Parts: sequence; C-alpha cells; structure tokens
Amino acid sequence: MRSLGRSPLCPVLLVMCFSRALSLDLDSMAHPLVLHERDLAGVELLRPRRVAAPSSPAVYEHAVDVEIGFENVSFLESLKAQLHSLSFPIQGNDTDPATDILSIEVTTVCTPTGNEIWCSCEAGYEWPQERCLHNAVCQERAGNPCSCLKGLPPQGPFCQPPTVLTLKMKVRLNVGFQEDLLNTSSALYRSYKTDLERAFREGYRILPGFRSVAVTEFTNGSVVVSYELKTTTLPPGQVQKANERVLQSLNQTYKADESSFQGVNNETKISATPAVIFEGDTVVLECENEVLSSNVSWLYGEGLSNLSTLQNDSRYSIYTAVQLTSVSRLTITNFTQEDEGLYACKLVMDIFEFGNEKYINMTPIQISANETTEVKCDNSPVSLNCCSENKVNWSTIEWKQEGSVSIPGHEDQDLDSGCGRYTLQANGTQCPATVTYTCEFISGHGARGSKTIEVTFIPVGDNSTHKGEVHELLRHTTEGSTVQSATSSSLATQRARELPAKLTITPDPISVSEGQNFSIKCTSNVRNYDEVYWNTSAGIKIHKRFYDTRQHPDGTESVLTVQTSTREWNGTYHCIFRYKNTCHEATKDVTVYPLPLKSNIMIDPLEASGLCTDSHHFRCCVEEDEDYKVMFQMESSFFPAAKEVKGKQVCYKYSSTANSVSQCPKNVDVSCRFTNAANSSVHSSSMKLALVPGENVTCRDPAIGVGEPGKVIQKLCRFSDIPRSPDSTTGGIITYKCVGSQWQEERKGCISAPINGLLRLAEALIKSPSQDQKLPTYLRNLSISTGREEQEIQSSPGSLGAIINILDLLSTVPSHVNPEMMKDVLATVNIILGKSVLGTWEALQQDQTSQGSQLLHSVERFSKALRPGDSTFAFLRHPNVQMGSMVIKPGNSHIYQQNFHFPDADLWGNVTIEKRQLGNLHPEASVVTVAFPTLKAILSQDAQKKPFVNSLVMTTTVSHNITAPFEISMTFKNNHGAGGQIMCVFWNFSLSNHTGGWDSRGCRVNSVDRDSVSCTCDHLTSFSILMSPDSPDRGSLLEILLDIISYIGLGFSILSLAACLVVEAVVWKSVTKNRTSYMRHVCIMNIAASLLFADAWFIVAAAIQEHHYLLNDTACVAATFFIHFFYLSVFFWMLTLGLMLFYRLVFILHDASKSTQKAVAFCLGYGCPLFISVITVAATQPHEVYMRKNACWLNWDDTKALLAFVIPALIIVVVNMTITVVVITKILRPSIGDKPNKQEKNSLFQISKSIGVLTPLLGLTWGFGLATVFQGSNAVFHIIFTLLNAFQGLFILLFGCLWDQKVQEALLNKFMLSRRSSQHSKSTSLGSTTPVFSMSSPISRRFNNLFGKTGTYNVSTPETTSSSVENSSSAYSLLR
Repeated sequence: MRSLGRSPLCPVLLVMCFSRALSLDLDSMAHPLVLHERDLAGVELLRPRRVAAPSSPAVYEHAVDVEIGFENVSFLESLKAQLHSLSFPIQGNDTDPATDILSIEVTTVCTPTGNEIWCSCEAGYEWPQERCLHNAVCQERAGNPCSCLKGLPPQGPFCQPPTVLTLKMKVRLNVGFQEDLLNTSSALYRSYKTDLERAFREGYRILPGFRSVAVTEFTNGSVVVSYELKTTTLPPGQVQKANERVLQSLNQTYKADESSFQGVNNETKISATPAVIFEGDTVVLECENEVLSSNVSWLYGEGLSNLSTLQNDSRYSIYTAVQLTSVSRLTITNFTQEDEGLYACKLVMDIFEFGNEKYINMTPIQISANETTEVKCDNSPVSLNCCSENKVNWSTIEWKQEGSVSIPGHEDQDLDSGCGRYTLQANGTQCPATVTYTCEFISGHGARGSKTIEVTFIPVGDNSTHKGEVHELLRHTTEGSTVQSATSSSLATQRARELPAKLTITPDPISVSEGQNFSIKCTSNVRNYDEVYWNTSAGIKIHKRFYDTRQHPDGTESVLTVQTSTREWNGTYHCIFRYKNTCHEATKDVTVYPLPLKSNIMIDPLEASGLCTDSHHFRCCVEEDEDYKVMFQMESSFFPAAKEVKGKQVCYKYSSTANSVSQCPKNVDVSCRFTNAANSSVHSSSMKLALVPGENVTCRDPAIGVGEPGKVIQKLCRFSDIPRSPDSTTGGIITYKCVGSQWQEERKGCISAPINGLLRLAEALIKSPSQDQKLPTYLRNLSISTGREEQEIQSSPGSLGAIINILDLLSTVPSHVNPEMMKDVLATVNIILGKSVLGTWEALQQDQTSQGSQLLHSVERFSKALRPGDSTFAFLRHPNVQMGSMVIKPGNSHIYQQNFHFPDADLWGNVTIEKRQLGNLHPEASVVTVAFPTLKAILSQDAQKKPFVNSLVMTTTVSHNITAPFEISMTFKNNHGAGGQIMCVFWNFSLSNHTGGWDSRGCRVNSVDRDSVSCTCDHLTSFSILMSPDSPDRGSLLEILLDIISYIGLGFSILSLAACLVVEAVVWKSVTKNRTSYMRHVCIMNIAASLLFADAWFIVAAAIQEHHYLLNDTACVAATFFIHFFYLSVFFWMLTLGLMLFYRLVFILHDASKSTQKAVAFCLGYGCPLFISVITVAATQPHEVYMRKNACWLNWDDTKALLAFVIPALIIVVVNMTITVVVITKILRPSIGDKPNKQEKNSLFQISKSIGVLTPLLGLTWGFGLATVFQGSNAVFHIIFTLLNAFQGLFILLFGCLWDQKVQEALLNKFMLSRRSSQHSKSTSLGSTTPVFSMSSPISRRFNNLFGKTGTYNVSTPETTSSSVENSSSAYSLLR
C-alpha cells in the first residue's frame, strides 16, 4: 500500500452497485478506484434525488470497488454515518443521467498494526477462499481465522458477500390433502404459502446469515410441504431450534409433524484424480462442501440402492479436513477392476444430508507392438517400438530384457506421442539366441502396462530357417473359380513339386434384401488345414455360429449361412483356409438392400373396435427414411399410403371410409407392405379391426377407439398417450379394458426409451457379423444404462422384462467372456435382483412365468463362457449377486472352494469340489460359481404350486464338458422352520415344458443341523434346498413307520404272489375243467405274475433312489416304465376277467373258441398296458418330465403323467364293480331258459366274489395314492395307501386263490391222495388227444399252463362230455 504524508493510511473499500441503461465502458473500473482523504476534502456526498429512473429496454447492473485512504481513522465513522443516511436508488447527475446508484456499502477496512496492515471484513462480508489460501492470515484475531488478512491484495478480490447455501427441506402436515394445493393461483394455495412462509421466517431468522425461505410445492401424503431455506452458515444444532420456533409460530390448525422435518437432495462437489484411470493407479476422490462438518462418509457400490460404507484399511484411506470448507478425500491405492463402480460421499449435519456420487471406470492399458521379430547379427542397428493407444501423460517408459544372452541397447521415449523405442545391435558372437524384451509404460499415478517382444537373433548367412518361407503369410485371393497367387521366387521354388490348393466359391452374384437369407459355399481341393474361417472386408472374424466347415474325401467345404441379413452384411467376405504360415483366400461380394424387418415395423392400432359408419385410421412407422413404396392391404384390396416424417420416425398412414367394408359386424385384418428398390417386399403384422354396429358401445376414445363393456385391446406404448419426451422411442405394449364408459389401463408393459433402445441394439447385435467385437462395449453400456434407469426398473415390469430379454439374447453370443464383460453382466443382474425390484418381478410374472428361469439360464451361459485369464482365482461381490471362479492349472494342488455371504439377506453358503474331482476336468478349464440371495423368491413365483425354496441359490458351471463321474458338495444356511422335509434340489430348465422347475434327482442331503444343511450332487447347475410341506420329515416317526410298512408289506406280497402261482400250478388240472374256470385261472395267474413283477421293479426303484447310483436316470426311467406297465397289466387282466364273466352270462347263445378268448385276453391284458406305457414315455421323456423329481414314478406336478395310470385304473374299477352287480343279480334271479348247472353257478359265484373283493381293494389303494399327490394331504392317506399297496399280493392269494372252494378241495385231495399216488400211477395214461406240444413232465405241463396252454387228459375217473350239452350251456362242463 502507498502512504501519503507521515502517517500510515487507513484504506477503506466501498462497493458501489449501479444500473445503466446503455453500454458502459468499464475499462477504467478494471482495478479499484483509489481516492484519498485530500481528494475528498470539500466534497459533499451525493444527496438522494428521488426521481423515477427512465424506463429502458435493457438495464445492466454493475458493482465497482472503490478504495478510499484516510490518515485519520476517526473519519471512517463519519463516512459510515453519511452512507447510512442515504436513500437508494440515487439518480445519476446531469452528465450521466442514465446511471442510477443502487447501494454503497463498506466491505473492507485496513488498519495499521505495528509495521503491518491488517485488513478485515465488515459485517456481512468475508474473504474469498482463494485469498485465505494465498495470503497471510492475522492469527491473533479470534473467531474465524480468515476474517483478517495481512495486507490488502493489490488486484483483489476484496471482501465479498458470503456464499449463500440453498437448503431444500420438507415437513409434513397431518391434514387432508386438497387438489387446490396443486393450483398455484388458488386461494387455498396462497393461504397455505403465506402462513407457512411467515412461520418459517419467524423460526429460521435466528440462524446466522439467514437470507430467505420460500415454499416451492405441496405434495400428497398427508400434505408434504417442500421449501427452500437460504442462509450463509449452518451452525450445528441451530436448525433444530429453528424448527421448534417454526412449530410455535405456525397456526395449530396446520398440525405440523415435529418429527417430519428433513433435508433432501442437497448436493456437493465431487472430483476424481486422475481423469483417466488405469489398473494400478492411486486414485483420489475429493468431496467438498460449504457446510463445515467433519461427519463425512464414503460409500461404494454398483448402484444407488446398494451402496456400502467404506472404512480405512490397507487400500482405502479417508481423510477429512474442516477449514474454510469441508474437504474429504478418499484415496484408493492399486486400483483394480473390482474397484470400479459408483462412489458417493455423504456429509450429515443435523437433519441435512449433503452428497454426490461419481461412477469410476477403469480404462485398460493398450500397448501396440510387433510381438515377434527377427534380427540378423550383422552389427546393424535395429529398433524395437512400443506405442500406447491411450492418450495420457506417461511419466516414463522402461525396457527390460530376459534371455540366454544380454544384448544391450539404448532407450528413447517420446512421452508426448506415447511411444518408446529400443535400439540394439547384435554381432556374430551373440547369435543364435532368443531374447524377450519388455517395454513398460508407467503413469504418474502408479499404473503400469507392458508388452513383450520376442526377438530371434539369426547369424549372418544362415537361411536354413527361412528356406522356402516368407515373413508374411502367403495369401491367395480368389473370386469365383479363379485363383490368383502372389508368391516370392523362393516360395515358388519350394512349392513347384506340390499340387497347389484351389478354392472355388459360390459363382452367382449375391443380392438380397434385409430380412432375407443367403449362403456362400467355399470349397477347397485339400483336406488338411489348421484353420478355416471367414473375415469381413475390415479384417474382423465372423462368429462361428454363421458358418459350418466339413471335410469330405475330395477336400474341405465351408458354408457361410445368414438366416436374417441386415445392412451390416453388405460388403465383401473372405473365406480363408490356413495351413501353417500359408493362407488361401476366396472372396465374395454381398449386396444387401435396405428393407425394414417385420419386427421393426410399428403398427397402430394393434387391435381396435370401430363403428361401421366411421372412418378408421391406420399407420405403420419405421425408424428410417428410405425410398420405399408402401401399400396398405385390407382384405384383398390395396391402397396407397401417405408418408409423414417426424424426426427420425417415418410413418405411413391410411384412412378407410365406411363404404370400404361390405358388411357389418365384421373382423378385418389390415397390414402394410413395404417394397424396396430390389422389388422385395415385407408385410407388417396384421392390425385387427372389429367393426361393430354401435348399439352396445359405451367406451369412446379418439386414440384408443370404441368398445363394449369388458372389451380388452392392446396398443403400442409409443402410440398411446403416456407422458414421454418428443424424441424418445418408448417400447412395449399397454393393455386397455372398457369398464363402464371409460377405457382403463389394465396392464402397462411399457419400456423406457433408453432400455428400449438397448433392446433394439441387442436384437441387431445377434444378427451382426462382428457381434463378438461389439459385445464388450454393449455390455458396458447396458450396465451403465441399467444403473441410470434403476428407478424406472423398480416401477416398470416392461423395462425389467426387456433387460431380461437382452441378457438372454446376449448370452447366446460369446464363446469367450473376459472378467470385464462378466463384471458388467453381474452389475446389471445386481440391479434387477434388488429387493426393491421384487414387486416388479411379481407383476411381470403374472403374464410370463418363466422370466426367472430365463435370467438364471442367461447367467449360466455367461458363466460357462467365462475365461478369467491369467489369474487363478477371481471374485466379484455385489449386494444381490456374487461370483467366484478358479482356473484349473496343470499340477494345481488347490481344492475348489467358494464362500458367499449376504448379510442384508441373512444368507450364506459355500461350494466345494475336491482335488480328485478337479483332476478329472480339462486343463485350463474354468469353474465358476454365482450365488443369488433374492432369486429364491423369483423362482418360487415361477413354480407357485410347487415346494418352496428358502435359501441361497448357487449355480456352478465348468467351461468344458465333464466326461468322468463328478461330485460337488454344498452347504447352505438353514433358514427353515421346524416342520417339513429338507431336500437338496437343482433347477431343471427342461421341466414344465422348458419353463423350469426344482428337481432333486442326483442330489442328496448329507446332514442337517440348526444352522446349516449339507448337500452332495453328482452334476452341475443351479442348486438350492427345498422344504416340502407334504412329505414326512427325514428321520421322523411317520417316515420310519411308512418304511417299515412298505418293507414288511412288500415281503409278504412277494411271498404271497409266489405262493399263489405255485398253488395255481399245483391245482391247475383240477380246477380248469370248464372253459369259464379255465379263463378265470388264466386271469388270476397273470394278475399275480404282473403284480409280482411290478413289486420287484418297485424294489429296484427304491434301491436306485436310496443309494443314488450313477446311472440312476436311465435305470429310474426303466423302473418307472415297468412299474407302470405291470400295474396297468394287473388292472387290465382284472378287466379281462370281468368282461369274460359278463360275456358268458349275457351272451349265452354266442360262443367263442378258447383260442379266441385267450387271444383277446392277452391283447387286452398286456397289449393295452404296453400301448399306454409306451405312449406315456414317448410323450414325456424327451422333455425329461416323465418321472417325478424325487421318486421313480410317474410325474404329477409338471405333466400329470400319473393320469396315464390313474384314469385307466379307476375306469376299470368302475366297470368291474358294475359287472359284479349285474352278474350277481343275474345269478340270483335267472331269466327264463337260463338254467346253468350247479357247477357253472359255483364258478360264476366264485368269480363274482373275487372281482367284488379284489377290485375295491385295488381301486381304493390307488384312490388313496391319488390323494397323496395333492398338497396338504393328511398323513392318514399316506399310511392307508402304504398298507393297502404293500399287502396287495396277500389279498390276491387269499381272495383270488385260496377263497375258491374248488382250489381248497383240489389242495385237500392232493395232500390226501399223495400217499396213494404211487398205487394209482399205473392206471393213469395219457389220452390220445394230448396235444403235440404237451410234455410228460409235470413241471413242463405247469409251465405251459401258466401261459394258458393245456392238454386234454383222460384219468382213471373219466367224466362224460357231450358236444350238444357244450353247445347249449356254453361248454361250462368241458373243464372244471
């Protein structure tokens, strides 16, 4: 500062605010205007002249700093007094009438203190932050250390008004909300606003630096008042006191809730250093706020809904300082891919929360260099070059070398261009050798990226390694059948003796339109190639899904097939056959003409109703403006379309008149046809128009149409009246229903514009020839857009479903997924599996029940394609999904173990694969496990009527196919209650018509305790645990009781059935003396044999299920088939028995031979069951829904295959019971002329008793069995079913065999005559009518009898027979 005279000056700064209507030259005011005390002598300050300022079209306001110096400090008070007495505005003087002075205030006062000048701010002003940082502070002053500076800054700025904080706040009024509060011009709104602002001002004026408060809006819930508070400082604790004063000042009728004051959405500054982040960098995030508080926290996550708080540790360092502002720094050392995500800082003071967030991405370091090169050892300088493709400021570039010899060189680096060069010279003494050179780029923040160059040093004159070879790949280019070769002379010398390879390619020109298919065939006359692939003209490899290569005796053939061509396929394609360093190439040009795909033609309306007398409007829109000819087709007539262009959208319109349709009511289909320059056409989907007379129409809307009550129509969201930005392309469908006289939204499946755009890109990407190259960028954009649209996803089932469809489409693309891509996939999955989205899942799955299974399948496909790279282990953590992986290395001694913990969901689990199991996997195979804490609820919605899952869901995949037996162990947290059976299950995607379901095959429970459930499975997929409410608890008394009943009953049944067959064989000759008895015992023996085989297969099925054999799937299918077949045979043989009885009694005048009866019986008894069993297994097993998930028996939950047994069995029960009633009634009351003899009557009565007893028993057995299928069935049904089913064999022995009086008599005679059998043996001879196939051995005869074969025997006590009697009485006397 300058000094005048002997005394130091006391500078005073004034700020003058004035307005001017015209332009003002402020060059003279660039620096402060300096006046001194002598300049002011005799000068009278301006007196106000209250003259209205003239109006001006443009008024500018300016502030000018004026510096005044005093030698007498007392003059300052006089100056302040005069300034205080002025009234503003002050009109300008005569020389400048257009300028008005609005205010003059003292801002800064400097006073001499010792040898220094101390400058302090007047009340209401403060030093700017930059002045406090760069100028010496008067430390002796109390209070704010920056209120006083040593010396006045020569160029300013000086003391300024303090920064005003705008605080957004809310408070709730416990009163009813009224619609007038939404109208800013209503009296109620003005009344509320006035009263509230008066109370707010009264309360908040106690805050230091209070400026103003204003109500901004009222929202519903009761009444929520939003307002903005402006103040310069926010002292701790003062806001709470101010809120209390507000409540005291506010009228009690407003009923303000004292606990509802809150600060909302107050932002702060956040920045990151460096701007471009590489792996290994030290990253510093800085958060700065004007509010002075050290209560700052940092959070990290993939989205706003799943942020977790960071703490100081070895990698994260948090430092917060409070000086002029609150500054908090988060330092992340050695930044990696796992650190990518959303970072947020949060400052809390009283009820206010200030925060902001920043998404931090890591950019991969990309270095380009020739990876291999050859150098001759002739002392010639050779340069190795490395360049970074990343445009950043590298700090240095270092070179290293490794090899058997040391060949030094010198380094050069151009950090501006990002390139490094290493120049070396090699002499003959250093060759031959191979040396690896590494160039390493080091950033100023610690990141390092390197590239290796393998250099082969070759002695001078040694060409052995190059004989007949060239450094670059030989390429032969062919168009059609012409082959052009470009070779060096040395190569021509070597290949002269060899037959050159000839490539032929599809000769015809290929010209198609979008949406059409084409194929290119490329054939070589040589079979042996290292690789065959296709390239685009840009050198991009085409995905392998588009071509197929086959070898045949005459050569090799590769066919490129495109099912749906797009404009990206327009160009030249190269078919390349590579063998070692030689490539043969053929090319073909493809022309693709623009034509919209059918799926991209948006139609309006999708469906509508219209009056017959009205005109109707149709439109078809596309997102491109091409020269198409568009016609509308209505029935068989075509009509030209009118074109309308709105931005990127081009619509073609047509309006039909009332006389366009001949009759009414009528349903009309309307479509539009697009024709391009190649004269190719595509039709849109049909627009459905229902023409109605109008008598019952109640709903009318110009955009939706007309409709009768209950009418439901659909409309594209982009053509509906939902709010959206003009340029947005909303997707999805909205459904309206006519209720009363209004159209109401029934289901809103709209997709937000950003997500709809991604869906369209995904649909195009899977048709693109360069989909592999585009996929990483797309996945990154998908994860970012999903994070931004998180709020939309939480409320829109359509947007959620679109993301699931996107992941499903993209998961079919990659053959290899790198960790970066997998991280983006899981970031997207994490958002759509958040707890806040579960309600949207429920709404989505009301119409589409397989979305959860679809998402899980997508993640599995991505996981199977994951290649973690060089790292043996990798792990990704998100709140709603976690992933762990491992690469199987040769000689790896690790076991595979992944632990997952989700504290928010209170779930944990782990997966273990032993070393011996890993040894069976392919080397370099990747094992990946992904765990989900919330997917259990979504999959439970997929299978609402099935046992529910209540645990973590973990899916494990291996990148290569597993050939050897495999076993995986898992442990889940036990969250189940005390009741129910716990099962280990996996998600079987093929169940329920490929919509998926829980399946327990191949899995077993090892142990269950209070905290955990341990499982083992022999395959890989998505696992969890189930609790079935209808199955007995494992180890419970009921389960033990059922097992005991089953094993004891089956034992008795098998023994009884074997005894029945033995008894029948013993008494066969005695009890089959008439045709009726013969057929009866044939049926009984086949019933017993069928049930015996069925019980045997039942034991096999139980063993398979109990011991978990490796081949249990195939064996279980076989067991189920034979159990089904033999149980059906039991019932059909009983039906045969009943029908035979009905036939013998009712059709007494009709007779069939014994052979005919046996043929019919065997066809019915075994043919029908075989037909039903084969049809059942053929219809269900290809979809793997033939059996139950936890038992070798027919499926019920998914396909109701059990009905293929239950329905025939119950029908047979009813038929047999009906026959029994008819037969018994007819025997007791015979008709005139019906005179069956006593023997016939006894046989019929025995048959009736057998059927009457056996059929209800067997029928009731399976009736109770059917009852156990349904959920909630009582344990009594399980017990009754097990008892009756297990003792069936005993019932057949008792009621079907031993209860027969003839059988009892035959057995008694056998035992009584056994002692005298030797005496009568000589008097027994075989009659002359013995058949050719009968044998003398009794065992052989009984074996034949088992299958219904018999002979006619003449014994010592012959029985007279008569053909006439046989004919008149249905031959009942022939056999008995």
